[in-house]
Amino acid sequence: MRIKISLLAATALAGAVWTAPVLAQTITGKVSAPGEASMEGVVVSAKKGIVTVSVVSNEKGEFSFPAGKIGAGDYALSVRAVGYNLEGPKTVSVAADKPAVLDVKLVKTRNLASQLTNLEWMMSAPGTDEQKKALTGCTNCHSVERILSSSYNADEFFEVIKRMAQYSNNSFYKKPQIRAEVRDINRFVPNADKVAAYFASINRSEGERTWELKTLPRLTGDSTKVVITEYDLPEQTIQPHDVMVDSDGTTVWHSDFSGQILGRLDTKTLQHKTYPVPLQRQGWPTGALDLEPDPDGNIWMGLMFQHGAAKFDRKTEQFTMIKLPPDLLKADSQQAMVGPQNINVDGKLWMQDPARNGIYRVNLADGKTELFEPFKNSRGGPYSIFSDKQNNIWFLDFGGQNIGKIDAKTGQSSLFPTPTKGSRPRRGRIDADGKIWFAEFGGERVGMFDTKTEKFQEWEVPGKFYAPYDAMTDKNGNVWTGGMNADRVTRINTATGKITEYQLPRYTNIRRIYVDNSQAKPVLWVGNNHGAAIIKVEPQD
Repeated sequence: MRIKISLLAATALAGAVWTAPVLAQTITGKVSAPGEASMEGVVVSAKKGIVTVSVVSNEKGEFSFPAGKIGAGDYALSVRAVGYNLEGPKTVSVAADKPAVLDVKLVKTRNLASQLTNLEWMMSAPGTDEQKKALTGCTNCHSVERILSSSYNADEFFEVIKRMAQYSNNSFYKKPQIRAEVRDINRFVPNADKVAAYFASINRSEGERTWELKTLPRLTGDSTKVVITEYDLPEQTIQPHDVMVDSDGTTVWHSDFSGQILGRLDTKTLQHKTYPVPLQRQGWPTGALDLEPDPDGNIWMGLMFQHGAAKFDRKTEQFTMIKLPPDLLKADSQQAMVGPQNINVDGKLWMQDPARNGIYRVNLADGKTELFEPFKNSRGGPYSIFSDKQNNIWFLDFGGQNIGKIDAKTGQSSLFPTPTKGSRPRRGRIDADGKIWFAEFGGERVGMFDTKTEKFQEWEVPGKFYAPYDAMTDKNGNVWTGGMNADRVTRINTATGKITEYQLPRYTNIRRIYVDNSQAKPVLWVGNNHGAAIIKVEPQD
C-alpha cells in the first residue's frame, strides 16, 4: 500500500510543475438519454487512482471539468442520475495536449431500488411520518434499503433489533462491535415490537413490494455549479466521522469512528498517515468521534467507549491522554464530545457523557473531575458541546429541544428551548460573535442562537426526513448542513433564505461538516462515514 501511495504522490507532484498543457487536460461533453436530448443535473464522475472528481450537467446537458482538476491519463467514468444507468462511454483517456470530448449516453435503469437514497426510501414506503422516523435510527449503521429488501417477519425483526442493541454506537455494517453493557431495548428502540411489525409490513416478508418507488427530481440551476472531489481512504473500515482542515486548505484531519487512530490526508501528495491512539480500556469498542482544536492548535478527540479524551500535539506528534476517575467510570461511559476551545482560560476541559446525560469538567493540573447533570430532573441529553470565551460550556440537547449553558463560575445550568418543538439539536459550533449555529435533527431545520440577545432564528431544510446532522457558517453569510438521509449538502443564504443543494456522487453517510473559510471561496469538507472517503465540495458561483 505504501508503494501505491508514493506512486500517486509522485504523479500529483509531477503535475504541479506543468503549466500550459494543463489547460488542455480536461473532459467536456453532453449528457442525453432516449426522450431527453439534454439532461440537466446529472453528476458525471471521473476516477483515477484514489481520487474521483465530479461535475454536474447544466440546463443544456453540458458538463466540463475545470482546468487543473483533471490530468493526463485514463479515467473510469460513472454518473448519478436516479432512474438512469450509464450506457457509455465508461472510460476515457485524457491526452496531455487536448481535451477529451464525450457524448455521454444514459438508459433507463432496470433496478430503480438500487439507486434510491435513504430519504427516497422513506418517501416511498407506506406509513405515517412517525413510523418512518424509526428508519432514520437505522442509518447510523447501514442503509434503509437493507431493511426494505429483507424478508424478516415481525418476530424475526424483533430479534434483529435485540441483536442490534448489543452493538456499540460506533458500529457499522462493515465493522460491528459489541458493547460492554447491552442497552435496554426500549431505550434503544422505543416500542420495539411495534417498530418490528412496521418494518415487516414494508419489507419483502410477504412477497414483492406493491407500492410505488418515489424519487427526488434532479437538481438544477445554481446546484449544478459545483466541483466535488472524493479521496478514498486506504481501508474500507475507516469511518471518517469528523473532519477538519488546516489553513493551507490541503491537509485534512479525521477521526475514525470505529478505529483507534487519528488520520491525516495530504490532498496534494495523496499521502495518508495514521497516528495510533493509545487504548484506555482493553476489550471495549474502539473509535473516536469529536475532533476539536484548542487555542494552541492541538487536536482533541472524544474517545467514545474507550472513555476520556486524547490531545494530539501537532508539533511533537504525541498524545496526552485524559481519563475519568474510577468513581465516575462506568461500563457504558462514553465521551463522544470534548470542549477545549477556550481551555487556556482556566486550564479546565469539558467532556460530555451521553450515558450519564451529563457533562464533566476536568482540571488538567490535578485531574479533579466534576459531573454536571442539567437534566437530572427533566428529559433531555447534552450532545455537541463548545465553550465560550469565559470557558462556560454550551451544549445542544439532542434528547429534547434546548440550547443549554453551564456557567463556569457558579455551575448553574440554563436552558433555552428552540422555537421548533422536538427539534433535537445535534451538532454545531459557536462563532466569534457568540452565535451558536446548529442542526435540528428532529426538526428538519438549521438554527442560530445568539447567546448575547438569547434570540433564535431558524431555516427549514428541503423536505421531510432530510435529517440534518451538523451546521457551520461561511464568511459569505451562508450556513451549511448535510443530510444523513439525502446524500446531499445544503447551503442557505441567511439573509435571503435562498437554498442551494448539491448532489453527492454516491451513497454518503454524512456526520460532521467543516467549512474552510481560509480560501478565496469557502470550501465544504465532509467525511463519508460508511464509504471510507473524504469529500471536498467547491461551489463555482
